[in-house]
Amino acid sequence: MENEIATHVRDQVDAIYRSDSRRVLATLIRLLGDFDLAEEALHDAFAAAVEQWPGSGIPANPRAWLVSTGRFKAIDRLRRTERIDATNAYTFDGLAAATPPQLADDIREDDVIEDDRLRLIFTCCHPALHPDAQIALTLREVCGLTTEEVAHAFLTPTPTLAQRIVRAKAKIRDARIPYEIPSLPDLPLRLESVLHVIYLVFNEGYLASSGDSLTRDDLSVEAIRLGRLLVELLPEPEAMGLLALMLLHESRRATRTSPEGELILLEDQDRAQWNRDQIREGVALVERALASRRIGPYSLQAAIAAVHAEAANASSTDWSQIVGLYDVLLKVAPSSIIELNRAAAVAMRDGPKAGLQLIDALLARGELDDYYLAHAARGDLYRRMGRVSDAVSAYRRTLDLATQEPERRFITRRLEELGASPSP
Repeated sequence: MENEIATHVRDQVDAIYRSDSRRVLATLIRLLGDFDLAEEALHDAFAAAVEQWPGSGIPANPRAWLVSTGRFKAIDRLRRTERIDATNAYTFDGLAAATPPQLADDIREDDVIEDDRLRLIFTCCHPALHPDAQIALTLREVCGLTTEEVAHAFLTPTPTLAQRIVRAKAKIRDARIPYEIPSLPDLPLRLESVLHVIYLVFNEGYLASSGDSLTRDDLSVEAIRLGRLLVELLPEPEAMGLLALMLLHESRRATRTSPEGELILLEDQDRAQWNRDQIREGVALVERALASRRIGPYSLQAAIAAVHAEAANASSTDWSQIVGLYDVLLKVAPSSIIELNRAAAVAMRDGPKAGLQLIDALLARGELDDYYLAHAARGDLYRRMGRVSDAVSAYRRTLDLATQEPERRFITRRLEELGASPSP
């Protein structure tokens, strides 16, 4: 019986770790003022939960219990290692006044903002840090991506990325960057980096950078939650545009893969299963953002997603409107990826040959030579044109570059349909 209770509690602790560990960590970072100390305290708190909860029961507020326990574990750790000196005495004095563990349920958030993770994002996006370091640190510490996953997102070697994160932590510590939301006049200046971070988190959840699963819904849900908090805190058009974009993409989640986890393209998805509540909310946010006439890249991307979402079927998609929106987007935020997406839309409007000419021109510039989706799009257009050998060559190049298993299986099936093997 005791073993069954212990197993049940461990399962519950594992579930709480998956759902709340980053929230607990964010609060501990604010309370302790040190990333590494907070990480140690987090692991100590969960270890204590595994040890104590089978006997005492799971507390009514597990997150608060973990925060309080972690805080006291940090005090004990500082005392044991005698790390109290002039540089951290202030922090230790604050820790010493911590609420006793038995009163953990009384812990409340600040009135300034209800979520420590959003506070931590603004801290990690402080202008004293390099933009790449801001994003890398937030993805690693706030959202729990591994260093390897963050490195993949940056197309950066893992050791280089790890050093970037270490230096960013040291900068926050040495510059005494506060763990707080900036004052209202300063918020817009910090908004761009924060939006970029949230969108990167969503993208990792919507299309995982590697692994057996196409998506990581925990990250997508978290990004949307952070997006809602940001809109509530700062209802700027681009914040609304980003939230709209995430909702409109998320509305299709249930139809993006088969029950077996295989990739389903947009044109083949069952639109009856799209989440209409998320679509309505997303479209309304797009309309609010565009009505402000302060139009940015997130609002424009959301407008493109809204055109897809409102089409009854793939054949009725207004590709002319989508191409027009991409034209505006390229003026606002020019990039080779946006050019690639526009080329795909042109192919749908004007035919595969027109799209292929644009993609070939992009690849000739060398900017997207290692971007697997450029070669996948090229292979698809060749396939539609009946140029089998060219399609096979493009798909094989895609397979060399792709790291996501469902996408690799999809490309392999395309090759098999063309009577070719994955390798020459």
